Amino acid sequence: MKTAIIVFPGSNRDRDMFHALELITGARPQAVWHTETSLPDADLVIVPGGFSYGDYLRSGAIAARSPILKDLVRKADAGVNVLGVCNGFQILTEAGLLPGALMRNAGIKFVCKEVKLQTVNDGTRFSNSFTKDQVWRCPVAHHDGNYFAEADELKAIEDNGQVIFRYADGTNPNGSVNDIAGLTNKAGNVLGMMPHPENLVEELNGGTDGRLLFESLVSAAA
Repeated sequence: MKTAIIVFPGSNRDRDMFHALELITGARPQAVWHTETSLPDADLVIVPGGFSYGDYLRSGAIAARSPILKDLVRKADAGVNVLGVCNGFQILTEAGLLPGALMRNAGIKFVCKEVKLQTVNDGTRFSNSFTKDQVWRCPVAHHDGNYFAEADELKAIEDNGQVIFRYADGTNPNGSVNDIAGLTNKAGNVLGMMPHPENLVEELNGGTDGRLLFESLVSAAA
């Protein structure tokens, strides 16, 4: 599986993502600087976590207007898989690739801890290696992870089965509506999530729960 990772000024989880993808796919992802205007041929494009442009204006707002985003939108519209994690999720909502918005955490504090996630839809290219309602561990580290959508939009998201992961067992760290931790676009090829699966892919770092997401993508690409 060929992968690419977009890197912005302020990205700080890109190296974690490089390591996770190389570990699981056996191939080194290609780095794409944000000023590039075209993406390489890839089965999966990742927008990693961090603090692009120092989170000025709104988290992800400036990065969403970077030159490379035009081609990312084109590739996503053509069906290429796109994964945005944490700041990447914020960027994808700012770019209009995902519905809703990420607001300040309900407690107005940065949170960095482990949470539990429930896989509520195991029939997607991002979740086919999970079992329905499987609860798994995953770390979070964010200040603006409070997912929000207007009532009509939220109903459509839920009705369409776009919610893939919810915070489980009372571990919602940010106040996200309906405990939403990760959701896709309507077509199902773009996923945004606040938790960091790339940080839980080997026992040396505390566990392998996050591997299942990447293994799902490998399986879908086979």
